[in-house]
Amino acid sequence: MSRPSARLGRLAPVTGALAAGALLLTACGGGSGFDDATADATGGSDGTGGAAGGSLDILIGSSGDAETAAVKEAVAAWSAESGVSAEVRVAADLAQELAQGFAASTPPDLFYVSTDQFAGYAANGSITPYLDQLANKDDFYPTLVDSFTYDGTPYCAPKDFSTLALVINTDMWAAAGLTDADIPTTWDQLASVATMLAPQAQAGLSFGPEWQRVGVFMAQAGGALVEDGAAVVDSDANVQALTYVKDLLSSGSVAFPADIGAGWGGEAFGSGAAAMTIEGNWIVGAMTNDFPDVPYTVVELPEGPAGTGTLQFTNCWGVASDSANQDAAVQLVEYLTSDEQQMAFAKAFGVMPSVSTVAQEWQAEFPEQAAFLAGADYAQGVPAIEGVSDVIADFNSQIETLKTGDPATILTSVQGNLTAILP
Repeated sequence: MSRPSARLGRLAPVTGALAAGALLLTACGGGSGFDDATADATGGSDGTGGAAGGSLDILIGSSGDAETAAVKEAVAAWSAESGVSAEVRVAADLAQELAQGFAASTPPDLFYVSTDQFAGYAANGSITPYLDQLANKDDFYPTLVDSFTYDGTPYCAPKDFSTLALVINTDMWAAAGLTDADIPTTWDQLASVATMLAPQAQAGLSFGPEWQRVGVFMAQAGGALVEDGAAVVDSDANVQALTYVKDLLSSGSVAFPADIGAGWGGEAFGSGAAAMTIEGNWIVGAMTNDFPDVPYTVVELPEGPAGTGTLQFTNCWGVASDSANQDAAVQLVEYLTSDEQQMAFAKAFGVMPSVSTVAQEWQAEFPEQAAFLAGADYAQGVPAIEGVSDVIADFNSQIETLKTGDPATILTSVQGNLTAILP
């Protein structure tokens, strides 16, 4: 896919005028996808699941008040139209509360499912495949559907998503003498501008020490975690990618957030410790809330030796196999993933719709975020493999040592771990 024509000279810097709200990705903890913010559990339901009396129990993990209010409002509107009673609860720990519900055979009827938990739920029969029942089943981005496909069967509807892009502090960019023409489109150019920006901050570029960030370089080199059902972590492409990242870190112009006093890339960027970062569109809400005076712009990530590459993060609406009201749950999902409702969610708490049918409308509403949506056509997601979250967690712990470690050794270790869990 070609790079969008918008450049620094024509793309207005993003400011605090944008709506706040960060996406929650329960799939990847420790800042490795969406922000790990959680909310206190709320109200009313005893959490026993089932749909006695034709009611629906809905459990979500929320990024904050804006998301909670938007989901509750949408469900209430559907409930009024359908006549089906429905209650939304916000989990304090979604994975734990779902596990407890499944263990007791009393899960909620409808709930958020993260990509790294999905395969386990599908494999043990906790969730039911319903995607093919939706009238809008063909509207979802194929890469998102792939994230929720198990053993060849698409299961659940992606509720929204984000990709990773390059976020640039426009004041620091100008102070370094960089212009519109200097936006990096190759690895060499990224390394060059990071070096030029380094005197403006503690680091020219900062991103998290985890596959959920470093994986973009693997994709750009032509690598992946899994291809055609086989682990390919130790491929030459991935060695090339991690070697490039190690060289960036060794140059001194690129640093992990913790090394410059920040908890994640968005904080490093917003606080001025880094001039650029690699993050998803949840950074918009973080900048609005915490760093409203920092001007910035968002562009697609540069291409690597194999071309374009980024990562995507998403959740789906899971329907419990033990639900006594599956038909109503599926009808509600169709409502929540409709074009109109997805745009309402986008405006309320900053998500990207999971359906391509509103792509133009979304870009017209949020032109400053166009680079995030551009990555939808070529993004890689978390492989739908039971146990993959543990493998990625181990990979992340090794990436933290990449500056002094050996890329090939790290990848060989992860290759063995991933091969061990493949069916």
